[in-house]
Amino acid sequence: MALPAPILPLIVARDLNYTANMSEESAAPPVEQPPANGPPPPAKTVVLVVDDEVQIRRLLRGCLERNGYEVAEAATGEAALAEAIRCQPNVVLLDQVLPDMDGLVVLQRLREWSKVPIVIVSVRDRDTDKVTALDNGANDYLSKPFSTSELLARLRVLQRYNQPSAKPTVFISGDLQVDLTARTVKVRGQSVHLASTEYSILRFFIQQAGRVLTHRQIMREIWDMDDAENTTRLRVYMTYLRAKIEVNPAKPKLLITVPGVGYRLEICD
Repeated sequence: MALPAPILPLIVARDLNYTANMSEESAAPPVEQPPANGPPPPAKTVVLVVDDEVQIRRLLRGCLERNGYEVAEAATGEAALAEAIRCQPNVVLLDQVLPDMDGLVVLQRLREWSKVPIVIVSVRDRDTDKVTALDNGANDYLSKPFSTSELLARLRVLQRYNQPSAKPTVFISGDLQVDLTARTVKVRGQSVHLASTEYSILRFFIQQAGRVLTHRQIMREIWDMDDAENTTRLRVYMTYLRAKIEVNPAKPKLLITVPGVGYRLEICD
């Protein structure tokens, strides 16, 4: 999707330090050899960038490669599907508006056979667009323009909680500690009692930590309801839950509201 010239420089932030001199960056970096008699270096995380704008793909490639990622590219929906099969990416950055098909169609077709984390990247910034993408299987949604620091932070979260290995049984974020096996919750080392529904909501957030969950997704999971318009019950339980696990419920640091969309469990150090 072509973007107005003033928007393009904003898609990456000042920390990108991208210059017009491409000669040095286009040169192939030397191949790192593993130490003698030592293990090979760990495989890089592969990010598939799907966008029809060559400038955006070039800027994102520069940012990602400087931060240790391997990048594959596709300019159309069909090319994205073929490239996803070929390179088996760890993360997909998917533009929602492509020349041959809507990004949501690509998302749905990928979800037919893959659980790869998918971040929708789009100039569309309406809440309805975000909700639709998330309800159709996207893990996250970034509105253009965005900063590279935000993009890299989202990628770190996806990497941390979408590993093929077994999920940890103890979840820790900031002052919150939840033992999913023992079903115990502690805040600042002190035990906290949660009602059954409160714990079910928290466990669902932990299973999707860092990911925006829409009202419909939460209602469907907890109460088997598909009424995204009637969120009163959910808001009440979120108030109860925040009162018990947030240090300051009026200014939550863990359960973050995404206006018009839903909630996200923040991952804090």
